[in-house]
Amino acid sequence: MPRIKEDITHTLGIKKSRFITYLHRTESEEDARDFIKFIKKKHPDATHHCTALIIGDLCRSNDDHEPAGTAGRPMLNVLFKQEMDQILAVVVRYFGGIKLGTGGLVKAYSDSVKEALDLATLTTVSLWKEYILTFDYTWIGKIDAALHRMDCQIESKDYDQKVVYHVLSSQSLETSFMELTGGQCTCEFVKEKAHETVL
Repeated sequence: MPRIKEDITHTLGIKKSRFITYLHRTESEEDARDFIKFIKKKHPDATHHCTALIIGDLCRSNDDHEPAGTAGRPMLNVLFKQEMDQILAVVVRYFGGIKLGTGGLVKAYSDSVKEALDLATLTTVSLWKEYILTFDYTWIGKIDAALHRMDCQIESKDYDQKVVYHVLSSQSLETSFMELTGGQCTCEFVKEKAHETVL
């Protein structure tokens, strides 16, 4: 499921009302609550602070005194539609004196979150395998080329009596480098590790 790489702020003006959207990446309800408090302190004179939250199976939304179902739920629906995870959306509204009506509010809060998401860099997290490769210096060129071709990520390189690479890969490497080097490279599986990739 996609997540935002970093927090986003976006402002939308509709009929003299200002809708300021904050998208915040969060892994816990406690962190989300703290962020909402922070936004309320930042905008103490705003008319509404509406929220939508998704963390795994946990979903929350709040209309913050807008008519029921016109703010939090539409915001949440946008996040659902994009299949987002670990995200909190807070839309701060400064009322401009012109009422938008129920449909207008639903559209305003939905559009605010949609437009903010359009600005975000999205990532996905998958389990990659971590390996330690150990080999002679003569194999550096071939092994570097193979790792590049297989889209592996080199976490660290140590040069001592032998070369030692710590490598992350989305695929199994146990046999690949044994075959490439005729058994001259040892490939030790360490563990599975969460790896974040930009979409």
